[in-house]
Amino acid sequence: MRKKALVVGLGIAGMSAAIGLRKAGWTPVIVERAPERRTGGYFIFMFPEGVQAAADLGIAEHLHTRNPKWRPGGNSWSVDGKGRRKPALGLLDAPSGLAAVLRSDIEAALWQGITGDGTEDAVEVRFATTPVDITEGAEGVRVLLEDAGAGKQYHEDFDLVVGADGMRSSVRRMVFGPDEEYLANWKAMICAFQLKEQVPGYEASDSIIVSRPKRAMWVFGLADHAPCAWLTYRTEGIPDRFAGPSVEQVRAAFSGMDDDPVVRHVLDSLDQAPDHVFDSIHQVLMPKWSTRRVVLVGDAAWCMNTYSAMGSSSSLRGGAALGVALREHPDDLAAALEAWEAGLRPYITRQRRSARVKQQRFVPSSRPVQVVVSGALELLRRVVHRRMAAEFTAAAVAAPSGTAR
Repeated sequence: MRKKALVVGLGIAGMSAAIGLRKAGWTPVIVERAPERRTGGYFIFMFPEGVQAAADLGIAEHLHTRNPKWRPGGNSWSVDGKGRRKPALGLLDAPSGLAAVLRSDIEAALWQGITGDGTEDAVEVRFATTPVDITEGAEGVRVLLEDAGAGKQYHEDFDLVVGADGMRSSVRRMVFGPDEEYLANWKAMICAFQLKEQVPGYEASDSIIVSRPKRAMWVFGLADHAPCAWLTYRTEGIPDRFAGPSVEQVRAAFSGMDDDPVVRHVLDSLDQAPDHVFDSIHQVLMPKWSTRRVVLVGDAAWCMNTYSAMGSSSSLRGGAALGVALREHPDDLAAALEAWEAGLRPYITRQRRSARVKQQRFVPSSRPVQVVVSGALELLRRVVHRRMAAEFTAAAVAAPSGTAR
């Protein structure tokens, strides 16, 4: 009989794990708290590791990317305290293999993967369903599930439970302990959402950076979609994100900057946005990601936080690697989970450590740090743009007559 796994969470980590499990010959069942599949989501990066993992999972052909076409002079601008713009090194300007996507783009590709392509059975997905209790045994895991739609609870047995339910994972709390034991507070907040239209005076695909000590606002331009806004600020006391309207909290954090047209446009757009993400920033630090028959993946296990920009890539890679480990150890679950973690943890550790450095780029901790970071990025921008301009010119010269732009 095929082994059966419960996957908790229909996000990137959960669907990636489900595809990996299915490729290993398991039967995954996904439960999702929401009553239906979420289709929104803000802009995120996919690094080469994530792109490769998407190929390994068999979803690359379904993945829509949105990198704007590079142009001489670049696509990114930095706006100083007097409202003056100057060319900047955007995260998509360097030829580093980054793919620009919306979260919904990755989830749509994964959804196609789990629903089957005519050659594989679709993965069962149960909406409005959550685990209430998880009991591990020598031969399996008994899970008490609650179906909010039907208003009932029932027990079901599995060979493995995969917690893919985010930074504040309910699976982690039930099996490993309270959040406080694993969440490292970074004393910062984030707000992200999709703009209806670009900031006036900028090209549709432009990215814009307004960075001040302890506060920063980024607008990411895309090739075929309205830009996305990403706001972050440092704070000593992490507020209760549900204590008051999040829009008011964000406006208060950026008070004194809203005389800048870019900041004003973004804040006004936040007022009109149908939905947005507003949350505190943490890292999840765990000495081990699994027990005998329960394993955590994605943010539930190793959330590196938004400054790392590696959340989606690591979730894809984690799910693909889990499938490989289970295929290589088909009759020894303990060995499979040990091999999976041993292979993945060094990569996660490197990315987690890099997040502190990246944080200084996204939101400098002080004015001296901002000056140093800006100077280093300007030197790098000149090198990168000279190289890309040369490549652009060479491509235009080599293009057949009438095709160059």
